[in-house]
Amino acid sequence: MAKGKDARVTIILECSNCLRTGLNKESRGISRYITQKNRHNTPSRLELRKFCPYCYKHTLHGEIKK
Repeated sequence: MAKGKDARVTIILECSNCLRTGLNKESRGISRYITQKNRHNTPSRLELRKFCPYCYKHTLHGEIKK
């Protein structure tokens, strides 16, 4: 049986550099990555440099809420 509070959780990393080209200009981040982190070792929000295909360069991707 699965435990109630697992140490590893699935998170979404979103580009903090690019803007959507839709109606809402304040909505940030087109490029998204799905990964996992250990909540006991990394309780704060995760930020990694990943490649953004819309910016065509490596940018900072931050953890967002689901």
